[in-house]
Amino acid sequence: MSVKRKSGYEIKLMREAGKVVALVHSEMKKIVKPGVTTKYLNDIAYQVIKDNKCDPTFLGYNGFPATICASVNEEVVHGFPSDRILKDGDIISIDVGATYRGYVGDSAWTYPVGEISQDCKKLLEITEKSLYAGLSKLKSGNILDDVSGAVEDVANEYHYSIIRHYGGHGVGQNMHEEPFVFNYRTNNNLLLKTGMTIAVEPMLTLGGDDVEVLGDNWTVVTKDKSFAAHFEHTCAVTESGADILTKL
Repeated sequence: MSVKRKSGYEIKLMREAGKVVALVHSEMKKIVKPGVTTKYLNDIAYQVIKDNKCDPTFLGYNGFPATICASVNEEVVHGFPSDRILKDGDIISIDVGATYRGYVGDSAWTYPVGEISQDCKKLLEITEKSLYAGLSKLKSGNILDDVSGAVEDVANEYHYSIIRHYGGHGVGQNMHEEPFVFNYRTNNNLLLKTGMTIAVEPMLTLGGDDVEVLGDNWTVVTKDKSFAAHFEHTCAVTESGADILTKL
């Protein structure tokens, strides 16, 4: 497997893209509430990206029709924004990418809509915790399985199911590059090296791990309709750990 390491200049461009992604998320955090449509969230995300001299990475990617993936409740990933109105008690995973001078930043976050159940609060808290556990192992000299295993250990500790068919990935001039990053151990001994740029993205559910793709050929849902959460940061591998590129 050939994993391209990025130069300092390339990482600088990715950090600019990542900042814009973080700006979108800071806006989403403010405006996600009962009564708004997922299309409205998409329109705002598009505007933020364009206002900051970037292009929406997802728009047109393999035919994807929107700027964000808006995945509500049992939708795990790749949900289409629409006229669907968010209601109290929903959770929504918003995944967004921005491209700056040919380099990509990619990040996802799951937001509560109004007042959510204790079960959902815990799901969000632990999925985010599993993300940072994975990032804590994203350092030069470790192997990729250290990252995957750290995510898995948090999920297992709190008895959440891990979505097994989807995971993280390398990022750079393309949104999806080598390596694929599972959220559980697969005996992947790829040695992590400074300059690798990787998105770690755990997806956990309140029920089982079986998923299916809806008729739009994109939206992934849990088969048992249990709620799912999704958190993701794009990072550069350094000697001391993950340099998170998708933050302000």
